[in-house]
Amino acid sequence: MKTISSRQNPIVQRFRALARTPDPTGARLLLDGVHLVQEARAAGAEIEVAAIASRARASSEEAEVARRLEAEGTSVLSAHDQAFAAMSPVRSPSGLVAIARRAPVEARAISARRDAFVIVVADVQDPGNLGSLLRAAEAGGATGVLVCGRSANPFSWKAVRGSMGAVLRLPVAAGLGVDEAVAAVRSHGGRLVAAAPRGGRAPDAVDWRGRLGLLLGGEGPGLSEAVLAAADDLVTIPMTAPVESLNVAVAAGILVYAARRQRHG
Repeated sequence: MKTISSRQNPIVQRFRALARTPDPTGARLLLDGVHLVQEARAAGAEIEVAAIASRARASSEEAEVARRLEAEGTSVLSAHDQAFAAMSPVRSPSGLVAIARRAPVEARAISARRDAFVIVVADVQDPGNLGSLLRAAEAGGATGVLVCGRSANPFSWKAVRGSMGAVLRLPVAAGLGVDEAVAAVRSHGGRLVAAAPRGGRAPDAVDWRGRLGLLLGGEGPGLSEAVLAAADDLVTIPMTAPVESLNVAVAAGILVYAARRQRHG
C-alpha cells in the first residue's frame, strides 16, 4: 500500500478539489467514513480511489474495508495525519475516505417509470436538510428526486453524508429550473401535488396514486404562487398553533409516508 505524507500530493489535491466543488452531475462523489464507503460498494458504485489514515491501518473496521477494496483492485493509499486531514472534509476525520463513481441520470428518465413517484425539491439551500430529505424520500418509497432552483448540490459531501447513502441508490438529478422539473414530470403524464402552508388538502385526503410528482419548497418562503398555481392539487400538513412550519425534511417524511399508505396499501 503506497503511503502519502504531503498535502501537496496530486491525489490529496483531487480530494480537496471535489470537496470544494462537487460534481454537478453526481458522476463523482466524495465519501467520508466506513459506512458511506460500504454503502457505495453495496450499491455497485465504482470506487475510484480510497485512502486510510495511517493510524487506522493496524486493526480497525477501516483497515478491514480497505483490505477488501484492495483485494477488489481499487487503488488504496495510506495517508499520514496531515495529508489525511486535507483529504477528509470533516472536522474529525473517521479514518477512511474515498471517491466513488455514480452513473448520472436525466430528469425525464426519472419521470418515465410507470410507477414514478418523484420528489421535486425547489430552493432547499441547506445541504444537510437536503441530504435528510433524500434519506426520507428513499425510505418512503419515492422512485427519484429532482433538485432544482437555488437548492444545494445533492452531490456535495455534506448532502451525501446527510443522506446516509441514499444518494448512491436513489435516482437524483440536479441543476434544473423549477419549470424544467415540472415539465419532466408532465412529459410522461404525471400529476403534480404541491406542498402549501395553507389551503391544501390534508395529506391523507390527497390522491397519491399513479405517476406523480410531489413539489416541496425550501426553507423560508416555500414554493412560489406560480408553482402552486401550476399544480394539480395542494397538500397542507395540519399543525397545532403557534407552529406554522416544519423542517423540509420532516415535511417530506410526513408526505412521502402519506403517499406510501395509498401506493403500497
